[in-house]
Formats: sequence, structure tokens, C-alpha cells
Amino acid sequence: MRATLVRPTGVERTFDEDEIIVSKTDTRGVITYANDVFLRVSVYDEADVIGQPHNVIRHPDMPRCVFKLLWDTLKDRREIFAYIVNLASDGGHYWVLAHVTPSFDAGGRVVGYHSNRRRPNRDAVTAASALYARLAAEERRHARPADAIEASSRMLQDLLDERGQSYEEFVWDLTNGSAA
Repeated sequence: MRATLVRPTGVERTFDEDEIIVSKTDTRGVITYANDVFLRVSVYDEADVIGQPHNVIRHPDMPRCVFKLLWDTLKDRREIFAYIVNLASDGGHYWVLAHVTPSFDAGGRVVGYHSNRRRPNRDAVTAASALYARLAAEERRHARPADAIEASSRMLQDLLDERGQSYEEFVWDLTNGSAA
């Protein structure tokens, strides 16, 4: 657990193309498993993250509306792909293309979530970063978190509507190098 607030240093780290960051959480988002790549890139020891909320690695520049979209999608029992910037324990940051899926028990009940993260290409990071900066700026204009999320969610939807896309289509365009 973070004893003190981690401040972003602006230092970006990355991981190899063939590596996958993996974590699992319970239904509340509490980490139950983190692989060695997760631990190395986030600069945490396993004991520091197991039992902690997954948002222990949330970067302050990450718009809340994207996390709302992520959680809404998961609550609908659907998978989601998203570009995410995370914050390591030493203040460094790292971008990922996350694939998050609900985990089901034999009775079909959601028992947690599984996330695989790959290293995104640089053009995708540039495009996602520009969009997220606009969304985060909108969120900072509002004192109440609920108002901030509502305003940035509306902005995101308007931008996607202009493109004639869903968020998922936007992510896939970034992944395939066809979005700008």
C-alpha cells in the first residue's frame, strides 16, 4: 500500500513487446494476483499490491470518464479494451493497451476481473494521450467528481459521435494505426 502520495516524475518506462502485464482482482477491484511483469514495471513488491485496490497504480492524468466506461462495461459482463497510463511507485509512468474481462464461476456469476496489458505502439500513445489530456482538462473544470465525470463522459461521447465511432472502434483504430 502507498504510504505517501506518489508524484509523477514525467519519466516514462516501457516493457518488451513480447511481455504481458497480468493482474486479477475481485469484484471490487482489489488485486488478488499480479505477475512478475506487473511488479517490475510498476515498481511494487507483491506484498505491496495484493489486497490493495487496483487504482493504486492510477495516474492522475488518466481521465475518470475512461474508468467509468471501463467499469460500466464490466458491470454489463462484457470485455473492454482501453489505452491506460499507469503510475509506478517511483513516480514513473507507463502506457498499456489493456484487455479487461470479467471472470465467471461455474454458475455464471462474476467473481472478479482479469486484465492483460500489452505495450502499445507510440502513435497510439500519442493519440490517446492527446484525447485524455482534453478529457482530464474538462474534468478539472468541475469541483464535484460526479460533475467532472458527467462532463468528460459527454465530451468523450461527442468526440466519438463526430468520428462516427464507439470507444471500442476508436481503440481498434488506434491499435491498427488508422486513427489520428
